[in-house]
Amino acid sequence: MEQVRLGKTGLKVSRLCLGCMTYGSPKWRSWVLDLEQSKPFFQSAIEKGITFFDTANIYSIGESEVVTGHWLREFSPNREEIVVATKVNGPMGKGPNEKGLSRKSIMAQIDASLKRLGMDYVDLYQIHRFDYDVPIEETLEALSDVVKAGKARYIGASSMYAWQFARMLAASEKHGWVKFVSMQPQLNLVYREEEREMLPLCRAEGIGVIPWSPLARGYLAGGRSAPKEGNTERARTDEFSPRLYYTPADEQVVDVVGEIAKERGLSNMQIALAWVLRHKAVTAPIVGASKLGHIDEAVSAVGIELSDDEVKRLEAPYKPKPVLDHA
Repeated sequence: MEQVRLGKTGLKVSRLCLGCMTYGSPKWRSWVLDLEQSKPFFQSAIEKGITFFDTANIYSIGESEVVTGHWLREFSPNREEIVVATKVNGPMGKGPNEKGLSRKSIMAQIDASLKRLGMDYVDLYQIHRFDYDVPIEETLEALSDVVKAGKARYIGASSMYAWQFARMLAASEKHGWVKFVSMQPQLNLVYREEEREMLPLCRAEGIGVIPWSPLARGYLAGGRSAPKEGNTERARTDEFSPRLYYTPADEQVVDVVGEIAKERGLSNMQIALAWVLRHKAVTAPIVGASKLGHIDEAVSAVGIELSDDEVKRLEAPYKPKPVLDHA
């Protein structure tokens, strides 16, 4: 597996990142795999050269971090061989200070995340969306202090408006605080709105881009013409996808993905992921896997080259959408 720099940092990450939201507790979501069910996925990922793992405190209300830490310690006992990312913002309790990006919340949640992971530090500590209730200076200074305390090596951000991210980068520069090194936006063949402003901003600032949902929550893998269809439990129970996808233009994109996959003797997943991987701004897409074959397909997609004609065909049906899931 190729190892690449995360933005302009010296940190090297694998070309694919394993998204760990799938692993934790089925009490949180019915499609989530528990500790024992998750084991072969971490083993397979590490055996295939994936060294980058992304989770969040909110996933399974902390249990994803427990599972992730458990199996990474088992299959990669040398901590320096792997890059671990987690996130902060979502509600972790009923109290008003058990969520968000206040200094109080950040300082409490990094310690809680490290305890669950069983680690002394995370490589990348990310804000899980923008917090409209907290001054950005408070958030940025707290994150900077987390890094200076040795609890995180770098900081990152996730889906927000480009102007918000630009303000945060400028504030960090002004005050001499630790700056974001990565952005985690949504990017796939049926959601390309970040190509307008966020991705050009990241390229200009040397920010690594680690897109979430490169397969549109599995929609681009095919087998679904309507919500609640598909061959996985997540596809059949996903309440979120209908808010993002399933427009007539989206269906046309999926059809073209299927056509090119058939012509190339590949899967829809491989074609859709190859398109994200070829994007000049992208460092490492975050891929989820609920079946072991998903990891195999994702890894094989890294070496797939799409022709200019295939890219034009894939992109032609796209219709602009409202900006989605920034809150």
